[in-house]
Amino acid sequence: MDYRASKGLPNIALSPSLTKVAQLHSKDLSENRPDQGNCNGHSWSNEGEWTACCYTSDHARASCMWDKPKELTSYQFPGYEISCVGGAPLSPANALKGWKKSKHHNAVIINKGIWDAPWQAIGIGMYKGYATVWFGHQLDN
Repeated sequence: MDYRASKGLPNIALSPSLTKVAQLHSKDLSENRPDQGNCNGHSWSNEGEWTACCYTSDHARASCMWDKPKELTSYQFPGYEISCVGGAPLSPANALKGWKKSKHHNAVIINKGIWDAPWQAIGIGMYKGYATVWFGHQLDN
């Protein structure tokens, strides 16, 4: 939130639902490695109580990722994720540093480009070298 504040942006409310999704996804990425082959870091394995998802760079199956909050929690809106693989140990500061250097990840964090609608909810998860942050346009009840 300090980084967003430095850009004149408001804080985003912490969402229990999006935090649960972020924590589950970081752990799934670490333990099951669905981000192999053509599948990237937005992918989900078939090793949990969720629908498997191979997210590819052409974004053809984007909804399989965006719908995870609705699938796994009471948050009935799409969620949008940034993810980072940094190897263990990955600190929150190093994950943020990497995202700030990435044009596309940074745009999500600071609501630029196609991400110009303000975020109302955020969830954060880290697990053994993986970090994920989930954003939502609606408050979490």
